[in-house]
Order: sequence, then structure tokens, then C-alpha cells
Amino acid sequence: MLRLTKKADYGLMALKYLAEQTGGSAHSAKDIAEAYHIPPQLLAKILQTLAKAGLLVSHAGTNGGYALSRAAAEISAFEVIRAIDGPLFITSCITIHGACDLTSTCTIKEPLRKVNDSIKDLLSGIHIADLVEAGDAEHVAGAPVGGGLVSIAV
Repeated sequence: MLRLTKKADYGLMALKYLAEQTGGSAHSAKDIAEAYHIPPQLLAKILQTLAKAGLLVSHAGTNGGYALSRAAAEISAFEVIRAIDGPLFITSCITIHGACDLTSTCTIKEPLRKVNDSIKDLLSGIHIADLVEAGDAEHVAGAPVGGGLVSIAV
């Protein structure tokens, strides 16, 4: 089973929260953590990571906090996950360091590469704005908000 890490899940939830706020003003990590019952210290680290990746803008001061760096429709789930967890690879045969030692005899690397590319394409096609719309539908239906964007049995 392929699942998002808690950090990636929390990151997506935080960006969803920021996208839902009107006026584009900055919101504190504490506000977001309280809204979704996320451990505040962990969320603060995640938000810092997302700001370093250029997905959030950090505002210092009394009214400081975080805001989206771009429109919610322009930030993909893939960007958020990659910023938090690094490159997405479903197997260890394809990594940032190259191919494994069995590459010349492996018969499954190409099908798995296709699966990996499909997941990347799927996540690249989901934007934070889509999560806001999906969250509204889930909330109306009584389902929990946030969490579980990706859970694929492989």
C-alpha cells in the first residue's frame, strides 16, 4: 500500500486551510494546528519547509504567519508532497542516485516506472483549489476533512 506520510498529509491540510481563508492574509501555524488538531511544533516545521520550497510566504511580526505564495489553483499536490517528502519513487529501483544493480536483468522496472509516472501525473493534476472544493463536499457529507488523499493498493 502506498500512503502519504503524516507530514505530507498535514502540509496539504495546511495549504487547504490557507486557501479557504478570504483576503489572502497570513495565518499562524497555531491557528492551522488548532483547526485540524495537528501537533503545533510539527506543523511549524512543515510550514517552514513549504516556505523554503516557495509554496508559502512567511510574514514575521505581530500579525505574521503564512500565506500561499501563488493562487491555490496553481499549487499542485505533487509540489507539496515533493517539498516535504522529497522525490516520489514507489520502488527502490529508480532513485535520485540512478538505477539499482539489477537494472540490466530486471523485468519489472519499466511497468513500475509507468506506475510511478502515473502517480506523479495524477498528483500533479490535483491542486490545492481542488482540495478546498473536495473538502466542502466531504464536510457536507459528514466525512472528516483532510487526510487520505492518496491510498493505493499495489
